[in-house]
Amino acid sequence: MNHRDFYIDGQWVKPLGTETLAVIDPSTECAVATISLGTLGDLDRAVAAARRAFDHYSQWTREQRLALLAAIIEGYREHSEALAQCVHQEMGAPLSLARSAHVPAGLGHLQRAYAVLEDYAFDRTHGSTLISREPIGVCGLITPWNWPLNQLTCKLAPALAAGCTMVLKPSEKAPLSAMLLADILHRAGVPKGVFNLVNGYGPTVGDGMARHAGIDMLSFTGSTGAGIAVAKAAADTVKRVSQELGGKSANLILADADLEAAVRHGVSSCFRNSGQSCNAPTRMLVPRALQARAVAIAQAVAAQVCFDDSHPATAMGPLANQAQFERVQALLAAVDSPPVCGGVGRPHGVTTGFYARPTIFADVDPDTPIAREEVFGPVLVIIPYDSEDQAIAIANDSPYGLSGYVTAGSLERARAVARRLRTGMVHLNGSKADNGAPFGGYKQSGNGREWGVFGLEDYLEVKSLFGYQPSPD
Repeated sequence: MNHRDFYIDGQWVKPLGTETLAVIDPSTECAVATISLGTLGDLDRAVAAARRAFDHYSQWTREQRLALLAAIIEGYREHSEALAQCVHQEMGAPLSLARSAHVPAGLGHLQRAYAVLEDYAFDRTHGSTLISREPIGVCGLITPWNWPLNQLTCKLAPALAAGCTMVLKPSEKAPLSAMLLADILHRAGVPKGVFNLVNGYGPTVGDGMARHAGIDMLSFTGSTGAGIAVAKAAADTVKRVSQELGGKSANLILADADLEAAVRHGVSSCFRNSGQSCNAPTRMLVPRALQARAVAIAQAVAAQVCFDDSHPATAMGPLANQAQFERVQALLAAVDSPPVCGGVGRPHGVTTGFYARPTIFADVDPDTPIAREEVFGPVLVIIPYDSEDQAIAIANDSPYGLSGYVTAGSLERARAVARRLRTGMVHLNGSKADNGAPFGGYKQSGNGREWGVFGLEDYLEVKSLFGYQPSPD
């Protein structure tokens, strides 16, 4: 594998263009690789390969696809440390986080797709009609830089399970783990043309994928603004577009909750992956009477953050690239009120790397930009409320609806509040995500669902075969 090549039609090939881009390690600000930037001609080659492969691969049996996924899982496990090193270099995750979260997340999606495929009913009868679910065709996959392996595998695995072929454009800022995964897929025996990878910029290769008549479905993960542009570009070809977009998730801590545990968990979850998670609990809502205590606890958690891997439980890496670092700094500088900790600039003693200070704002008006805009950095706002109804109203008053968090003294109370939140997911009393359940959001957080059965069905068309069975007399 040469980082300057693209993977098309079962082999690494030279790009048609000459433009290149350095991949920067955000912890050192030094280049670790150089990739080529694709052209529309490169995209055409990849789409043509995927179209040729679809006729054959779409007819593979369930058993053939299961065997292929098993081989991919084995190869992924074998190269897990190399994948962790790639994530660490390309987007700055501490090695401890890359090993404990980034790489296992990808493996989990591969394993989940295998489990779903084992017993999924592609054909179902309804009276005399057969309702058949078939692979949708050639899929364009556009993935981001914040959780590169997670976002790639939760698209790739169900697409393979469904019988689709695909063209991937990973983030040009974090392409290394995707390129290594392409090599793993090759060694696992993925037929030529089934998986193709073209690096490039969003406004060229990404936009070209959205507009390409040879692509039947587009799965996009990224910002809401970019998602809107993708949907508009895809409209003329009436392809299916599945989008997982931004979020500004509310974390409701109710009056009868264990405040210490809830705040500590909420702050740690917000700062995980340097705050670069679309479903991060970035708005903490607490009863006004408990606000001062909550702020003090949150400050203590922020003070424990370290910027190396000496204490993995509290280690925080840099923001993934210079553009994101500058965006976070600009958003912090625009806030009128001072934070209770953190703020503009790098952490004390850190002079190199795109590290941001863990920042907490207290007594924030829910209508201010810092409380409404997705920051995508280690920035938490704590918002006081006077009643449960008001807390729910504040949580729902957002253009986003990706995730939510509720902590209460009883599971019954947490359930009741969760039912009233207009979000695609809710974590009850500190629960973890379940990769067998659908992942996705309401409103401007996107459409479609990933993970598990719902993820597989995003890559399937539904066909009705009337009169397939003899009609009953």
